[in-house]
Amino acid sequence: MVSIIVPTLNEEAALPATLRSLHALEGEKEVIVADGGSTDCTIAVARELGARVVQAVRGRGSQMHAGAVAAVGEIFWFVHADTTPPPHALRDLQNALMRPGVAGGNFGLTFDGCSLAAKQLTLIYPLLRILNLCYGDSGIFLRREIYENIGGFQPLALFEDLDLLRRLRRRGKFIHLACRMTTSSRRFKNRNFLLMWTEWTGLQLLYWCGADPNWLARRYKHVRTNGHQVNLSND
Repeated sequence: MVSIIVPTLNEEAALPATLRSLHALEGEKEVIVADGGSTDCTIAVARELGARVVQAVRGRGSQMHAGAVAAVGEIFWFVHADTTPPPHALRDLQNALMRPGVAGGNFGLTFDGCSLAAKQLTLIYPLLRILNLCYGDSGIFLRREIYENIGGFQPLALFEDLDLLRRLRRRGKFIHLACRMTTSSRRFKNRNFLLMWTEWTGLQLLYWCGADPNWLARRYKHVRTNGHQVNLSND
């Protein structure tokens, strides 16, 4: 079974499309919504649409880990609340994990909408994958055993995905599937794309140089927010 874990915080608008697309996938699965204290109708929407809800400490890393702890599947697949999968995602990720030496993987990514930022990032993302850079909105998947052995997601305010992937790659190959998730470009609305990209790149350089992710989140909280929570790399 594949446990699909969706972290949420005030996602009543985006969540229905995501949950319906996940339930429509063929294959044995469970859908867990790990909520970080929503004050809107997110929890009610999740339950109405057949997801199991887990309450967690706010923060994407903490929420995804809480979802993993509650999961019963042999495979964990982390999907953001504003992101929808390709039609055969379950089959594709299960086949990928059957390959020798594969520890985990992710999907390609398309940003929705017609904005210049969405188009540019859709073009840029394959180049980032060549550099082994990928983020949570691309649908990271791995086996439960490996997740538990590497310690899972940590309660970081920023770059929890990069932190997990750094440890995951020590356990085997991390593969990039060609089929694409589709994620919202809402984070770019009314924002200067060039300035945001420059700050985002700078933050990553600081992270790779050893800066504490929680310190980076406190100091640069304006760089990434969807109006509800600080998180730069995977809104």
